[in-house]
Amino acid sequence: MSKAHSQASDSGKPRILIVGGVAGGASCAARARRLSEKAEIILFERGPFVSFASCGLPYYVGEVIREEKNLLVTTPEIFKRRFNVEVRLRNEVLSIDKTEKVIEVKNLDTSEIYKENYDALVLSPGSSPVIPHLPGIDLPGIFTLRTIQDSNRIKTWITEKEVRQVVVVGGGFIGLEAVENLANLGLSITIVEMLPQVMPNLDPEIALRLQEHLSAKGIGLKLSDGVKQFSQAPSKKGIIVTTRLGEELNCDMVLLATGVKPEISLARQAGLEIGELNGIRVDSHMQTSDKNIWAVGDAVEVRNFISREWSLIPLAGPASRQGRIAADCILGRQSSFRGIQGTNVCSVMGLTVSSTGLSEKTLASLKNKIPFEKVYLHPGHHAGYYPGAKMITIKLLFSVPDGKILGAQAVGEEGVEKRIDIISMAIQKGATVFDLEEAEMCYAPQFGSAKDPVNMAGMVAANVLRGDSPLLHWKDLDSSRYYLLDVREPLEFKLGHVEGATNIPLPTLRARLDELPKNKEIAVYCAAGQRSYYATRILILNGFDVKNISGGFTSHKTAKPE
Repeated sequence: MSKAHSQASDSGKPRILIVGGVAGGASCAARARRLSEKAEIILFERGPFVSFASCGLPYYVGEVIREEKNLLVTTPEIFKRRFNVEVRLRNEVLSIDKTEKVIEVKNLDTSEIYKENYDALVLSPGSSPVIPHLPGIDLPGIFTLRTIQDSNRIKTWITEKEVRQVVVVGGGFIGLEAVENLANLGLSITIVEMLPQVMPNLDPEIALRLQEHLSAKGIGLKLSDGVKQFSQAPSKKGIIVTTRLGEELNCDMVLLATGVKPEISLARQAGLEIGELNGIRVDSHMQTSDKNIWAVGDAVEVRNFISREWSLIPLAGPASRQGRIAADCILGRQSSFRGIQGTNVCSVMGLTVSSTGLSEKTLASLKNKIPFEKVYLHPGHHAGYYPGAKMITIKLLFSVPDGKILGAQAVGEEGVEKRIDIISMAIQKGATVFDLEEAEMCYAPQFGSAKDPVNMAGMVAANVLRGDSPLLHWKDLDSSRYYLLDVREPLEFKLGHVEGATNIPLPTLRARLDELPKNKEIAVYCAAGQRSYYATRILILNGFDVKNISGGFTSHKTAKPE
């Protein structure tokens, strides 16, 4: 504990000022009160709400959440009555004097400017939408979705303008959640995304299934394209979105979902250290470069839990935990933030996609800092004999040779987030794929299988590391080098197969070993990887040089999504 807050604690009544509410600031205020009845705690929020469910905004627009009040996590009155915390809404902190430990505040209703001193200052300014500098960006009918006020403006525009066509610019979390909810209102939607895929946090082959699903649901996708300009339609009742590739999209409304950026103007004015990612640099105690100032939430750079690289990931869960940690440290408790994994989930028109830890794209960018391997599998979300089993596509990334879990991604209709949550916790505990093999989970046929998909992921990966199932990926398949063997049933083969493959069904494989080459490597596949694993064991034990293609034919079409 630093000298500054030791002195404050000794005074018996430390003065804690918090700038910004929502998840980080609000959790910090409540936690600080639970640790000290003597502390004076004041929270400043320039908006009209101290804490609201920002993740619920798309569902409020889509009328899944019917009333605005349901978005309010808490109010100034509740904070005062329950926690004895003073909340000052529509009070904007203009500047920080680190030397004098004073902030300057403007009351936005009265225009009064006043000063407040602090013993400890916590910054939770959040983030703001990235608004591209494009011609026509200020036209009526172009919106961002970051606040309750934004939501109400969008709802009003949809009703009053009788909106039918919407262009969503950006295919990340907010964009896709907005797509789902706007589609629920019966609107026709086109996504314009400058990257070659939606959900940039995912690896391309996982995002591809999501893209196919969106297309099947009638959502237009303009990938590897961006917006060049916006212009008023000749009728004056719509907007023309001109893309960089020259396409013109006519719509009644545009939603900008091009990401967010940290709100760092106050921290920069105060001379606090700003990181390379343009976030406020903090240590594991959420302390900034000034010993009396802490920062939490979307605006801070923290270490990635796995790679230890600096990261900037705006998620409500980590922001809330960071607020608690800041309060602990201010009031003398030993507490630290482990790092961020980026565990997330998104529901898109009946399909759920979720991930945790590092993606293959991120691991590749680390330039062999962490040697890794990956496996794909496509299990049912519960026992196949129980009606309604839905396929989950899982990608598991792990280090070699020790098998430490690095990340996972999954997509499917049911049971997706459950599996990613389990793997997320395994990563927190430094677990390996061998631990996933042995993980014990509740089982009844309507919830899972005796070998849960998480167990299966661990088993597949462990088989690779033990050498029981040498691995090959579709993107690495060289048809001139390998004899390609399909061990599915003849009807499956007839319905679709990889060009150049020979079909020898698994039940007949032992009787037909003499048809296989001994002087060439064999690459074997089935539908999802299980039968090809059995075939791999048969062939290895009979002296063949063989590799099992991860994910089977199901993964083949996603091998090179570009």
